[in-house]
Amino acid sequence: MIKRNGIVFILILFCSCSYFKADENPEVIARVKDNYLYKDEIKELIPSGTSKKDSVEIVRNFINRWAEQKLLIDAAEINLSDEKKASFDELIKQYKIDLYTKAYIEEVVKNTVDTIVNKSEILAYYNQNKENFKANSTLVRLRFINIKKDNPRLGTIKSKFFNFRKSDKKFWELYALQCNNFALNDTVWTDMEQVYSKLPFITPDNKNEYIIAGKSIEYTNGSDQYLVKITNVIDKNQISPFDYIQPTLKEVILNKRKLELIKKFEKEITDDAIKNNKYEIYKH
Repeated sequence: MIKRNGIVFILILFCSCSYFKADENPEVIARVKDNYLYKDEIKELIPSGTSKKDSVEIVRNFINRWAEQKLLIDAAEINLSDEKKASFDELIKQYKIDLYTKAYIEEVVKNTVDTIVNKSEILAYYNQNKENFKANSTLVRLRFINIKKDNPRLGTIKSKFFNFRKSDKKFWELYALQCNNFALNDTVWTDMEQVYSKLPFITPDNKNEYIIAGKSIEYTNGSDQYLVKITNVIDKNQISPFDYIQPTLKEVILNKRKLELIKKFEKEITDDAIKNNKYEIYKH
């Protein structure tokens, strides 16, 4: 048993499975004044397979932290002014109210809100509010391949790449595998950070030289050959394309539904309370 500053620690150095078997009479393992820590309170503390040495250390550290907290709250109760404690008590009371009501409303919303948002609804919202959805950075649609410049079919690959046809699907299924890296779907919008990552020869300093709608690019870097076709560009602060922000728009619509549902729910719960004579305002 270790005594320190009025704390009596009873640390049992027996951390096998039998140590944590439930007892009919709870066994005290530590005390701080009139506060007691029982063995049952730490029975889930030790992960399965933990060595005896580590188990003892875990238990010891837990008991020390528990004791420190009890001592600190006791000191705070004594030394803080009544005014400050009353202020904190009000904050705690309000926090409990906020926590309970928030959790309850979230549960109601989760079980009630319609989470299906069809594309036509998203598109209608976009058309009505597109001025609010301007691009934060340049957006690009492009396709590219990075291939070894000594590839024996480079000429054919280059011709197929810059004269891109859907009918060449089988060709690209074969030769795309020979590329170091590639992206052939130029219907998808991407931001410049991804462009810089995939095409390291393009940088913020030379961006305006390369990122031009309709531009064809051939760039050699050592043994690598880059072929790039810029199909479309939307500059920063222009209206973001629908396809790019469609997932964001869906979340905006869902959040709007949730807020409307919360407002409706709060009104209904108040109206029901008035109707059932559970809530009234007295006139003076």
